[in-house]
Amino acid sequence: MSGSKPDILWAPHHVDRFVVCDSELCLYRTESVGNLEAKAGSLRLSEDTTATLLAINSDTPYMKCVTWYPKYDPECLLAVGQANGRVVLTSLGQDRNSKCRDLIGKEFVPKHARQCNTLAWNPVDSNWLAAGLDKHRADFSVLIWDISSKYSPEIAVPAEKVRLSAGDTDAGLVVTKPLYELGQNDASLSLCWLPRDQKLLLAGMHRNLAIFDLRNTSQKMFVNTKAVQGVTVDPHFHDRVASYFEGQVAIWDLRKFEKPVLTLTEQPKPLTKVAWCPTRTGLLATLTRDSNIIRLYDMQHTPTPIGDETEPTIIERSVQPCENYIASFAWHPTNQNRMVVVTSNRLMSDFTVFERISLAWSPTTSLMWACGRHLYNCSEEGEASSGEKDVATKMRQRALSRYGLDTEQVWRNHLLAEDDDPQLKSLWYTLHFMKQYAEDAEQKSPVNKVPLVYSGIKTIVKSIAERKTESYRHSWTGCDRQTDVIRYQSEERCLALQLCGWIQKGPEIDVGPFLNSLEQGEEWERAAAVALFNLDIRRAIEILNKGAALGKGDLNLNVVAMALSGYTDEKNSLWREMCSTLRLQLNNPYLCVMFAFLTSEPGSYDGVLYESSVAVRDRVAFANMFLNDTQILRYIDKLTNEMKEAGNLEGILLTGLTKDGIDLMESYVDRTGDVQTASFCMLQGFPSDVVKDPRVQYWIENYRNLLDAWRFWHKRAEFDIHRSKLDPFSKPLAQVFVSCNFCGKSISYSCSTMPHQGRSFSQYGVSGSPTKSKVTSCPGCRKPLPRCALCLINMGTPVSSCPGTGKSDEKVDLSKDKKLAQFNNWFTWCQNCRHGGHAGHMLSWFRDHHECPVSACTCKCMQLDTTGNLIPAETSQS
Repeated sequence: MSGSKPDILWAPHHVDRFVVCDSELCLYRTESVGNLEAKAGSLRLSEDTTATLLAINSDTPYMKCVTWYPKYDPECLLAVGQANGRVVLTSLGQDRNSKCRDLIGKEFVPKHARQCNTLAWNPVDSNWLAAGLDKHRADFSVLIWDISSKYSPEIAVPAEKVRLSAGDTDAGLVVTKPLYELGQNDASLSLCWLPRDQKLLLAGMHRNLAIFDLRNTSQKMFVNTKAVQGVTVDPHFHDRVASYFEGQVAIWDLRKFEKPVLTLTEQPKPLTKVAWCPTRTGLLATLTRDSNIIRLYDMQHTPTPIGDETEPTIIERSVQPCENYIASFAWHPTNQNRMVVVTSNRLMSDFTVFERISLAWSPTTSLMWACGRHLYNCSEEGEASSGEKDVATKMRQRALSRYGLDTEQVWRNHLLAEDDDPQLKSLWYTLHFMKQYAEDAEQKSPVNKVPLVYSGIKTIVKSIAERKTESYRHSWTGCDRQTDVIRYQSEERCLALQLCGWIQKGPEIDVGPFLNSLEQGEEWERAAAVALFNLDIRRAIEILNKGAALGKGDLNLNVVAMALSGYTDEKNSLWREMCSTLRLQLNNPYLCVMFAFLTSEPGSYDGVLYESSVAVRDRVAFANMFLNDTQILRYIDKLTNEMKEAGNLEGILLTGLTKDGIDLMESYVDRTGDVQTASFCMLQGFPSDVVKDPRVQYWIENYRNLLDAWRFWHKRAEFDIHRSKLDPFSKPLAQVFVSCNFCGKSISYSCSTMPHQGRSFSQYGVSGSPTKSKVTSCPGCRKPLPRCALCLINMGTPVSSCPGTGKSDEKVDLSKDKKLAQFNNWFTWCQNCRHGGHAGHMLSWFRDHHECPVSACTCKCMQLDTTGNLIPAETSQS
């Protein structure tokens, strides 16, 4: 435009056309070319689009504002506001439409010449065109023209105001009488019609925003503000308006027009344009002077309490379409988030504002994300070719296999996990040995052994310091030439060996059953190492030979067996030198520690104790046999700290189910997120003080919520039953009970309210014999209970026999009563219509009907319960 920066406008009904307004009007058409070369004479807008110049209009000088006719017919009509206040209708290209030919060149002239600041077509009545002018002390600043009106001869027009188009001699092209005149003695800087009513016009005057009602032009609603420029209505929310002043944007709600609902502070430089996105709800774009960045404000709809004046949620971000300073921009009317910008030197760029991608995981590990108007869902198909399954997928599969619920054979839970994780296996075997020893100790009725076994080996070893451990020399089995080896034995050390699984019962160390179980599991290297640690070198050689004969285990089993057969305790012997070399070539850790043990000095077994690939229980058992009191205390403390920091479940053997065990489990949960294993493990604790820890309660509640999110309601109920068995304090009391409508007391059967012996049951509404009684009246006030809507018989209490003494208005722990009535006889009713009856009758009725069984009641009771229509997920997968 003349003396100003260019502006750009998309055609409202042509998705491939836009006009650039400067000293002249230039019409362009966009085309998609992809990676092909652009046509000759076309301008490259982006990698995918080009623009071709279609027409130029230079007949309207001194342009100040331009607006496109909103209707399709005529399709290329524009209104141009000039510096002298005139509004000229013009066109781009040849339009053969007779209506367009009658309008092109038509001028609307105010009484006094002054600059035209803004134009706005009425979106409903397209013949109305509003023009905002500068201030004049004797004239109005808001003029509404009817483009179909004719020239009024009674109003004289000065000759200098009448301009005839080239070749035209008809003065009827000049209109001087507006349809409406508003805003006297003021200036109008911006205009927009309100979509909710075609008679309402919002104008940004000199010092206020005013809403003019054309049905009564003498009155207007206004609010004083400096933000009067660029008023624009959100096309998706017609009560929300944006305006600006200098570097601030004001967001208005026309329902509360007293003050802005939000003020956005821009950069120190003044704003030049503000525009709502026509294809995206609540997205506002702003441009500042001398800037190559467009700021975007995403206004989220958040529910707020009535009367609360909290500001809406705003997400702000910036986009940079090009490197040069941007003069103006325009949203595409239909293409989502598409925008064209023009620079001061008329360089144009076409780009799309990409939406923020919002990601969300579903409880079933499928990934969903939203981008613009599209919603994408990515579900996991089969197992990943590489990498480990997500912990949520593991926990879901374990829940279906009833993982953690086997309380008889606790060690079997690691099989239900369907995971070869050695840590899980060690954990459940540790809990199994603890439970086994606790049951044995309970039969013998000791006072302090049950808490000790759940305290872990660390606590057991500390009790060794209270009395000195006996040491003795033990000779090798299967060889007569070697010297004896010093070993340590006490009642506490035997208990530690039992928790490690090396021995079963009694103070005598007998590893025979343990070795047999290892051989059955084909763990030949481990079995040979355990036999060697128990100084039975012949048994170790036999195990290695047996494993080599079956072709299982390490390929070097025969070589190791041969090396063991030549064992000698001479320090400088060739055997020691060769075994040290062979040890470095072995891959199996148990074969390595066997030679480390044989070549170690008495009391110095670091090669065995600090071999991280060897199971913790085997290293701890070895330490209990060969370390003195001082050494074992130091070693157990160090190993416990390592296990706690790493969150290694094998460390539960050391910490037990104590505070140290909770710390270890916390590290494990932080590392893996496996709240399932953490919950089941801590429920095994004795005493139950560990379950009261807030961290344990947090894991349990998270696991319960996870089962509910998966719709594993039956599994969650099984978990709650399992939890109540192991933790008596977790049993919830009855929180909901049926109360009498007359006296308000619970209708549960109570002995304190039952009739005395010798009186007839029928006097109190009790049907049946005394041995099989069913109370059909309130035990408190003797009023009859409601009737079933189907069988019309008074319903009975859910408890069929006396649970014990107590008051009828107290909460009753129904779990203590083993003689509850059948579920079919329980009360049930609709929360909407309050009709109901026996549960069995209601379920039978709604299998064939949709409406309530009570006459004249059209309530669809069963359809009101949305969760009742959901099918538990585990029923389709178990």
